[in-house]
Amino acid sequence: MFSLLRPALFQIDPETAHHLTLSSLAAAYSLGVSDCIATRKTNDPRTAMGINFSNPVGLAAGLDKNGSCIDGLAALGFGFIEIGTVTPRAQPGNPKPRLFRLPQANAIINRMGFNNDGVDKLIENVRHADYRGILGINIGKNADTPMANAAQDYLACLRKVYPYASYITVNISSPNTKDLRQLESEAELNQLLVQLKAEQQKLADTHGKYVPLALKISPDLADEQIAQIARLLIQHRIDGVIASNTTLSRDGVENLQHGAETGGLSGAPVREKSTAVIRTLHKNLQGALPIIGVGGILSGLDAADKINAGASLVQLYSGLIYRGPALVTECCAALARSDTAQPI
Repeated sequence: MFSLLRPALFQIDPETAHHLTLSSLAAAYSLGVSDCIATRKTNDPRTAMGINFSNPVGLAAGLDKNGSCIDGLAALGFGFIEIGTVTPRAQPGNPKPRLFRLPQANAIINRMGFNNDGVDKLIENVRHADYRGILGINIGKNADTPMANAAQDYLACLRKVYPYASYITVNISSPNTKDLRQLESEAELNQLLVQLKAEQQKLADTHGKYVPLALKISPDLADEQIAQIARLLIQHRIDGVIASNTTLSRDGVENLQHGAETGGLSGAPVREKSTAVIRTLHKNLQGALPIIGVGGILSGLDAADKINAGASLVQLYSGLIYRGPALVTECCAALARSDTAQPI
């Protein structure tokens, strides 16, 4: 079905197509016809961050920022779903146009800027969803919050989403919020992780359950920076790391239409950068915490490459735009044949 619909979707504005697709998936679920687009869910259990995943292929954050289509997306066969990035207050994001396809490169450039309806609306949507699988919630800061107060935004979101999340991702690596990536520096990241870890322990006591924290990092880090981040993750007992976000690099797309647009590049061009980050993380972490690999997965082989580099789980986003739901099935099949993933 996707192969029939894709040409029509690619004829309209990317952001309009994005919202149309989510609305269609939500409507299909509401009408009880999700089976028409669903893929059979693969049972290939994996354990990471102390969580049992039904299969190792998840949906990356960014596709469903507000958690408005959780049930429709769950029908596509994912082993886990991550929603967000969500901020304490609703915000419109950056001016349009802010989403661009580069089909010749199987790539996307976005400068969305954490557009979302705010954490309270996301929680409302989560509460109304039927989905009871593994749900990650990705949190960030509001664009108008000074960087000096960034930790307060993360803590505010952490407190609110904690009861509803299977795990929580701290997004400090989007290139589309001014100065956000400075939180990846040693001093600032250390301060942020101290506060997040202390709050996590308080919330665990309050709610009687431990919800793991994962950090999402950039693919544009030097090896020394990755090693530094790995040391801090181990030091502060963070539960997982997601590698990686979108890249500011334009290698391979410079001469394509929209290739010079400002924003983060995702899809096939970020594949090798993301895998290299995973490999370096794996070397430095020495199995202390699991890695979730994301970036440029457009085939089952790409997913297997992430696992072979050291990831325990993978996530899809841009590849899903180009390949459709069949990609989920293909990646699950490829990883089911792999015995390299180890529980962490």
